[in-house]
Amino acid sequence: MPAPETSGLLDRHLSFIEALRGAGLSVSLAEDLDSVAALGAVGWSDRGHVRDVLAATLLKRQAQRTTFDALFDVYFPALVGDGVAGRTTDEAASADESGVRDNAAALQAFRDELAQALEGGDDQQLRRLAAQMVGTFGAMPGRGPGMSSWSAYTALQRVAPQELIDRIVAGLLGESGDGDGEVRLADARRLANRRVGAFTTMVEDDARRRIAEEKGPDHVADVAIRPSIDKLAFTAARRSDLEEMRRQIFPLARRLATRLTKEHHAHRRGSLDFRRTVRASIATGGVPLTTHHRPKRPHRTDLVVLCDVSGSVANFAQFTLLFVFALREVFQSMRAFTFIDHVHEVTEHLEPGADPVEVLEKLAAATSYAALWGRTNYGRAFTKFEQEHADALGPKTTLLILGDARSNYSDLEDATLRRLAGSVKRSYWLNPEPVSSWGAGDSAAKTYREIVSMIECRNLTQLEEFIHELAH
Repeated sequence: MPAPETSGLLDRHLSFIEALRGAGLSVSLAEDLDSVAALGAVGWSDRGHVRDVLAATLLKRQAQRTTFDALFDVYFPALVGDGVAGRTTDEAASADESGVRDNAAALQAFRDELAQALEGGDDQQLRRLAAQMVGTFGAMPGRGPGMSSWSAYTALQRVAPQELIDRIVAGLLGESGDGDGEVRLADARRLANRRVGAFTTMVEDDARRRIAEEKGPDHVADVAIRPSIDKLAFTAARRSDLEEMRRQIFPLARRLATRLTKEHHAHRRGSLDFRRTVRASIATGGVPLTTHHRPKRPHRTDLVVLCDVSGSVANFAQFTLLFVFALREVFQSMRAFTFIDHVHEVTEHLEPGADPVEVLEKLAAATSYAALWGRTNYGRAFTKFEQEHADALGPKTTLLILGDARSNYSDLEDATLRRLAGSVKRSYWLNPEPVSSWGAGDSAAKTYREIVSMIECRNLTQLEEFIHELAH
């Protein structure tokens, strides 16, 4: 990576810092100065080193790395233009009079090459193909003012890499050794989907790079870069975002679960042992200078989760259930239920040691059992839960409700919820909507929050804050 001129470098660096802040990353002046000092020490000869130095000095959480990388690629691109040395003779021959190389023969040849590259998993080759794919199949020449000449969506629709999954799986199975056929097939399909997802991200990155060349990196940072994963709303997450969230939420939940247990045992002692205290006071003339306490009994808390799995909160429900799954080791007894207008128990899917991906797949498949008419009805769900599963609640139970409290103007059955909340030790409601929307339209949040402690939980940061407060 050649060193740019000092003035241009300074302007680009300052714009990059502002873009990070605009995406929700907190970058202080001291951290900015640290990054400049560190770059002065390592130089600009290696782009990878520059990226790592900036990340090490500017980021506070690993969850912010995806957004950081996207912005870094926009402000400090690895490629310029097509990103290839030049067109081959065959490519030139296949071009028509308008210079467009997108034709049936070119498409089929590219798909064959892409399938082989995805099977091999060579990142460098896949990045080259991503740039070629956008340049060949994502070009949008002649578009009107204010519109970009490049489209990742158009390129992906044209090439349809997701349709290559079966070919990639067949190739992967051909390379694998002996073993259980069904297991190898599932593993190969999972690997193929991950590689196609990663390649899709490469295509989107290259399209952003080209648009940044046209309109400037600030434009792309303003309109095309999504918030960092810890700030991204659960309900706004795309498939690629959900995969990243899944990687972040599981270790987060495990760490917080461990902390929750430690804080509970550290801050609470057993009850006073009066007899031992009196006996010890004999040595001090009957003055109880030292108190003695009975051994603390193991803490036992039952957890019951009621999760709205209607379409509007599906992404939120997936990751809060995954969070509960990670907390499984803390709670000796846990039961989980999903609902739309009917209640269905899914506890059997939350087995310790199970593959989180498979757990979510089973939960998604079980969604149909949570609905009779398909319209969210909190009142009916609470009533059915009380009728069929009241035995799940007790004086040592923590009740956790996950949902947006939008009940399609149906009977809220708030008296039923009051009885449920009154039968447990404590109850919480995590709502993925902002507080400003509670009570608007068909939202029953204002009614339900009078009964259950309701917390705004729109992203990973707010989920972490909730667990931190819960630990105290």
